[in-house]
Amino acid sequence: MNRELLEEKKKMILDFMGEDTYRPMKLKELCYMLLVSPLEKYILAEILQELVLEGRIEQTKKGKYQLTSKKIISGIFESTSRGFGFVRVDGWEKDIFIPEAETYGAFYKDEVMVEVTQEHAAGNKNVEGRIVKILSRGTKTVVGTFERNKNTGFVIPDNQKIPSDIYVPKERSKGAVTGHKVVVKIVDYGKGRKSPEGIITEILGHINDPGTDIISIVKAYELPVEFPKEVKQEVRQISQELLPKEYRDRIDLRHLQTVTIDGEDAKDLDDAITLSKDEAGYHLGVHIADVSHYVTENSPLDKEAKKRGTSVYLVDRVIPMLPPELSNGICSLNEGQDRLALSCLMDLDETGKLLNHQIANTVIRVDRRMTYTAVNEIITEQKESTKKEYEELVPMFFLMGELSELLREKRRKRGSIDFDFPESKIVLDRKGHPLDIHPYERNAATKLIEDFMLLANETVAEDYFWQEIPFVYRTHETPDGERICKLAAMIRNFGYVLKAGKEHIHPKEIQKLLAQIEGTPEDAMISRLALRSMKQAKYSTVNVGHFGLSASYYCHFTSPIRRYPDLQIHRIMKETMRGGLKARRQAHYEEMLPAVAEQCSRLERRAEEAEREVVKLKKAEYMEDKIGQVFSGAISGITGWGFYVELPNTVEGMVSVHSLLDDFYYYDEEKYVMIGKDHGRMFQLGQTVSIRVTGVDRLSKTIDFELEEFSVGEE
Repeated sequence: MNRELLEEKKKMILDFMGEDTYRPMKLKELCYMLLVSPLEKYILAEILQELVLEGRIEQTKKGKYQLTSKKIISGIFESTSRGFGFVRVDGWEKDIFIPEAETYGAFYKDEVMVEVTQEHAAGNKNVEGRIVKILSRGTKTVVGTFERNKNTGFVIPDNQKIPSDIYVPKERSKGAVTGHKVVVKIVDYGKGRKSPEGIITEILGHINDPGTDIISIVKAYELPVEFPKEVKQEVRQISQELLPKEYRDRIDLRHLQTVTIDGEDAKDLDDAITLSKDEAGYHLGVHIADVSHYVTENSPLDKEAKKRGTSVYLVDRVIPMLPPELSNGICSLNEGQDRLALSCLMDLDETGKLLNHQIANTVIRVDRRMTYTAVNEIITEQKESTKKEYEELVPMFFLMGELSELLREKRRKRGSIDFDFPESKIVLDRKGHPLDIHPYERNAATKLIEDFMLLANETVAEDYFWQEIPFVYRTHETPDGERICKLAAMIRNFGYVLKAGKEHIHPKEIQKLLAQIEGTPEDAMISRLALRSMKQAKYSTVNVGHFGLSASYYCHFTSPIRRYPDLQIHRIMKETMRGGLKARRQAHYEEMLPAVAEQCSRLERRAEEAEREVVKLKKAEYMEDKIGQVFSGAISGITGWGFYVELPNTVEGMVSVHSLLDDFYYYDEEKYVMIGKDHGRMFQLGQTVSIRVTGVDRLSKTIDFELEEFSVGEE
């Protein structure tokens, strides 16, 4: 019996036992009730035994079967370097703690069944449990550093959450030597004292070779780099110039003054802007590359784009969702080139209120490829040389700044939350070594593009919501009440009040809090805690609104070159504009979109985690030659084992509680401070401290600090 049929049979039995009229039965009676033939009796017995082993049913002393009185649930196992782990369960606010002795040999990211053995009352303790079955293996390959012994070798995983090394027999080492970064396929997961065993499938390079560190992260997150042969073949058949027939049935907007505004290094330009103003108000056009014209449903290109979900932007490279011939070529809204677009044309009054809109298939031509720096020099710095260089566009840029302020103020009034965290700008040399790290600050130009894209996304989402057709929304649910209560309790220590009920909070309250803390020492910390108290935004076919934006309707429409959900809704929009979705196509989208939304949310998280890992890696590498140097920073986080300090360049390190030598320090969780037991010295969020860099671990991507007064080293 195959696994799928087995699970179907199990579900049938569990559903039967879950009926109100069910009473405990022996095997013979179950066979009769389930209409099982004598030949199938032994199969049923095996299924029942497996369900017993899984803990989902139990057998009484009299040999009768019934649903278990135990609480059994499935989830994803997250191991730790210390042997114990946690099981994450969808919909559960807290993870299930699994002691080392109860892991059942589960490996990192395995899907498991866990029996809840202890539930704590409300507090900060996790629910406890034991794993009773491994449903599927979540980790098939591991990236790590190879170490050779005389006749064997082992791989030390880069992922610190994998608690054991992977044993590799000599004949399966592929000739790897000590210090090689490798990919190892697990062939035996081990159990108890037996180590996992694997076979090396790829040698990525030596640990000291330039680029090996980042490609190791790429491989660890299984990010697809090369495009399959069939995708390359399809791309070769796409013309890099518009064909005469492609202009048909499109509104020609090439006469409009049109610009793109992006970062200096951007090559995949998927949004362009037009803007004018007359006595009726503003006329804003947000023009998005018509990627769906080239990437058709179920083509090799489409299947690969769906598999990738999103482009991944690492410090030294981009792993694109689409091949460069499309992302940087015919789909990119390059200066001076005719391009196909899907345009959202919006009319707004003098206050920035949307009066009406039109969504249309268009042809556009970008007049100038602008950068955020240049536009900011025009509208903020009033730099004469830049204004002269783009003289014919200057009036439109000032108009953009004017409308942008109106739109931002409207969002502010309704309660939209703006977390303004500086991103890290990392400058590398040719060998990939970090030369400089500094905050990448948003300016007026980046904000106005955000404002126009947000408006277009909201406008499209509301339009298609009321058409009552299948769609993919970008949703952000209301925060969990318990987390908000914790946030409210913490900020009271700083004199701030958050008005929130147990079940509901309006985004305006978070917005007010951020306004109150702006410019204070605790600004960055409370902002981060507020962000962590919220749920994660995701893609969904059910529109529940976007809490963070205080928007009733929101989607991702503006980046189809780098995000699959945008490409997916473009298809739906164009199909609707051609005459509406027929019943068959509506049923098709209703069936397939939930899986698309779930997969894209998951792949987005994978990309974000990989991007963060690369940034952490390069920050650690940057600080390696700063050991012994003294810096000033602000306390950005406090835990029971120490506190974090963030430097002005965005690098963060930890001061261990064991390095505080003048007293015994303990963490007061309620007040969010670290206090000396005898002398009462206190360390709190936002406090400026002087630290010395004492250590860097590039493998774990961590940086160690000590307070300068306790450090031993040359001044």
